[in-house]
Amino acid sequence: MAHGRLILALILGLAFVLSARASDLPRPLTKDDFIAFDTRQARIGQLLFYDKILSGNRNISCGTCHHHKHGGTDGLSLGIGEGGEGVGPKRTAGKGENRIRKRIPRNAPALWNLGAKEIRVLFHDGRLEESDLYENGFNSPAEEWLPKGLSSLLAAQALLPMTAQFEMAGNPKENQVAGAAHDRIDRVWPIVAKRVRTIPAYGIMFVTAFDHIESPEQISEIDIAEALAAFIGTEWQSYDSPFDDYLKGNPNALTPIQKRGMNIFYGDGNCVACHSGPLFTDQNFHALALPAFGPGRTRLFDPAARDVGRMGESDRLEDAYRFRTPSLRNVTLTAPYGHNGAYPTLRGIVQHHLDPLNALDRWTRDLANLPTAPWLAEIDFVITKDKREMARQRAKIDIEPRNLRDDQIEDLLAFLRALEGKSAQSLPLGRPESVPSSLPVD
Repeated sequence: MAHGRLILALILGLAFVLSARASDLPRPLTKDDFIAFDTRQARIGQLLFYDKILSGNRNISCGTCHHHKHGGTDGLSLGIGEGGEGVGPKRTAGKGENRIRKRIPRNAPALWNLGAKEIRVLFHDGRLEESDLYENGFNSPAEEWLPKGLSSLLAAQALLPMTAQFEMAGNPKENQVAGAAHDRIDRVWPIVAKRVRTIPAYGIMFVTAFDHIESPEQISEIDIAEALAAFIGTEWQSYDSPFDDYLKGNPNALTPIQKRGMNIFYGDGNCVACHSGPLFTDQNFHALALPAFGPGRTRLFDPAARDVGRMGESDRLEDAYRFRTPSLRNVTLTAPYGHNGAYPTLRGIVQHHLDPLNALDRWTRDLANLPTAPWLAEIDFVITKDKREMARQRAKIDIEPRNLRDDQIEDLLAFLRALEGKSAQSLPLGRPESVPSSLPVD
């Protein structure tokens, strides 16, 4: 009898493994999947990433909203940019004349594996992608004014927040950068580049790390962007999760509950339809009917608080309310979830995917992590009063409801936790204690 039970267990175990093998498991992610950045340039990028010298009022850095302590994000639903105080979920909207004038319209995107060679589009609406449209290698908000010579999407991305009023540039008349941003976008970067190259420590480092730079006077915005890209592209690499070990042939790398969750992910849950490949994203755009709030990312003729997602970039009606599929690697470290951070927990966003309209009806405003800003309260949820707009968003859903039991949801969540890299919270360079400008480091 015992021998029979053993045989049965072996058969069931083999069937379980075969079901996983028969599904659309990705190939293992390796070092070769990433752009090979210069480590010397990455060390410069680490300092620049946390140096507020890149912002108009010298009061915010890239690291303020993409901090190491918060998985490369800020823990807020909608970011608090220029004028805010503090870091992470405790960041406030500021006070007095320096307080913020607008929330950042969308959730701060995670930085994990953005240096992968197969990444072809960035931002929630995909407004940055490789293209020859403007003869500089990229289709970006800077259009033909983006400088030529940038080597990667990451380098192009690094230049854009410096020009954004509510992110890093500041408000009109506050500083030279903000003034330039309202003149023409490409007039911002030479101002920032001059700030950097006139700091002696940066000058020495750039001359050492870049073969074409012989003196600090030659440092340009392109070199600054390349250094930032080198840091982001190497620092936030992650492919050492339990799931990676499993893909490399270790069947014991996942627990039984994680294996069940894996089969749901690639089976009944159909999560792989969008979260596919080794990066767990198809890099396409999908409408999920997520709760609407915040100032929206508006176009010229849009109502003030509307966010139409991909359509804002493509101008195609069929793209309305579609947003880019995020990667799920280290998803456990990047709450809240959704393009506007509508859900504070993984369970919440998973349940929304399973039944979008019912989840939308159950959603309550207290789930949004919006630091108190009474002067913005009127706009925070004004979009919900537009019945026609709400009806349009409810009517545009690209995913089919899925019926999973509570225990299956638990299994699925366990699998998502298996996508967290073992070294994800102890990255190579980390946050510097100080920066060459001597400005405070968040």
